[in-house]
Amino acid sequence: MSRPRLTGMHWNTEELRREREGAWFAENETKMIEAARARRAAMEQKRRTAESEGRRKLHFRRCPKCGEEMSPTAIEGIEVEKCSTCEGVFFDCGELEEVLIRHDAHRRGFFRKLLGFGP
Repeated sequence: MSRPRLTGMHWNTEELRREREGAWFAENETKMIEAARARRAAMEQKRRTAESEGRRKLHFRRCPKCGEEMSPTAIEGIEVEKCSTCEGVFFDCGELEEVLIRHDAHRRGFFRKLLGFGP
């Protein structure tokens, strides 16, 4: 049995209430869905940020080779991190290039020796 189409031209309060409620949901459903999606995305971003921060704290200033504490050291006036255990040196983005540019004449010889072309 199909329900009669609601037109707003009736006196039954139950039908009138259903019609108003249906109209409200039809009008606001998209807004509610978008608001829920935005809240979920914000919560997911907050969770990812917390996880990322936790991983960063676990590995901050730790040697990638042996895992020991690294301390800041100056090389050619550039602050790099050096491991006190294995003597490994970690350059941040652009720091190695800066050191190599300062020693352009030696750089070519260094890479030639590294690749096996030099004496």
